[in-house]
Amino acid sequence: MTRFRRLTIGTLALLSAGALTLTGCSGGGKGGNDDNVLRIAMGSPGEAQIRVWDAVAEQFESDNPDYTVEMNYLDDDLYHTIGLPNLLNGRKAPDIYFEWAGARLQQRFDDGFAADLTDAVTTGPLSELFDPAVFDSLTIDDQVVMVPHSADVTNVLWYNEDLLAGAGVTPPATWDELLAACDTLNAQGITPIASGNKDLWAAGNWLAHVVSRVVGEDVYDATLAGKASFSTPEWEEAFGYVAQLADHKCLNESANAVDDNEGAQLFFQGKAAMHPIGSWLVSWAIDEAPDLNFDYVNWPAMPGVGNQDSVIGVVTGYVVNAKSTKQDAAAEFLALLNSDTYVAQFIEAELTPMTLSAAGGEGIDSRTASLSELLATAPAIVLPPDNGYDLEMANAFYSALAEVMGGQSSPTDALAGIDKKLG
Repeated sequence: MTRFRRLTIGTLALLSAGALTLTGCSGGGKGGNDDNVLRIAMGSPGEAQIRVWDAVAEQFESDNPDYTVEMNYLDDDLYHTIGLPNLLNGRKAPDIYFEWAGARLQQRFDDGFAADLTDAVTTGPLSELFDPAVFDSLTIDDQVVMVPHSADVTNVLWYNEDLLAGAGVTPPATWDELLAACDTLNAQGITPIASGNKDLWAAGNWLAHVVSRVVGEDVYDATLAGKASFSTPEWEEAFGYVAQLADHKCLNESANAVDDNEGAQLFFQGKAAMHPIGSWLVSWAIDEAPDLNFDYVNWPAMPGVGNQDSVIGVVTGYVVNAKSTKQDAAAEFLALLNSDTYVAQFIEAELTPMTLSAAGGEGIDSRTASLSELLATAPAIVLPPDNGYDLEMANAFYSALAEVMGGQSSPTDALAGIDKKLG
């Protein structure tokens, strides 16, 4: 029987304790459980996609009666921070787990948690499901170490068409238009932009895109890679625009006190006109606010030296644990996941997998299709700080952005604080 679990803070605390105990005696989780349970871990992808995953798990069990599938759906923020490391170092480590391409995938590989899937994707059960080019960013030391699932634009500016039209506001195309929209909406008692930044990434991600447009992609990349200081005139200018959001009261006052779900609910419930978040909002909104009339624009053009048509995005997918004794079964599960039947179901759930069978676009929501095109044709792609760079760097950067956005710190002090934290 398939087992589905929603992991909570309490569960993670127990897992953490177990992981620490195990680490103390053996140097890390082995992931080699000699049982017939195939364990799969991810941040919660939303109810629509969970239904597809559950169906895949049930089908796999039917096809492989000796196996039980255990699906672990964690709170997104817990998974992103302590959840996955604790699971990987625990006694019941996942055989398959969700990850982002970039620095995080490199870390999993360096720590010995990413199996070589080259044979599986070239001649094995995963062959002929993907365009070989999609594996370019998923290959480390000539080994394919992740099976792609989706390419996400991690932030655009979603807007409520009815609220904007009723207020006489058009979707902003420039920074000045955005600030003017904030002023107009505030005057009519409408929160301009909803954000839930308690965990720092939700606003940190889109504000990272904002400042990258000002300093330029090269300076952004070099600085977040630890090769340059934040205490420079370019960065101070960029953070100055973040301070203008506070000056014009663009965000809900609770932005730094509520989480991303609460921020989204303000948008879903028509209490805020705009909401900067990623492509996953489509399936989320269809589930929770089916009557919402909404669309998006890419982030408005900023005054700056960056490419003003840049897109912030990342490839996500699933890694097979190199310490698992069930790697063959894991590859078969991922092949089933990416079969035509379940790709079609994911499309119905408003996620477009990166398989060849999804390329035709039949049945894909027009906004989802448009976002895929936006990412595919972007003249410059900016990596999110917490996916493309060291997490300590990302956390310091996000904290500084939150302080400026909330009016608690000046750009100069916030930037100096990043350099101080990072030594």
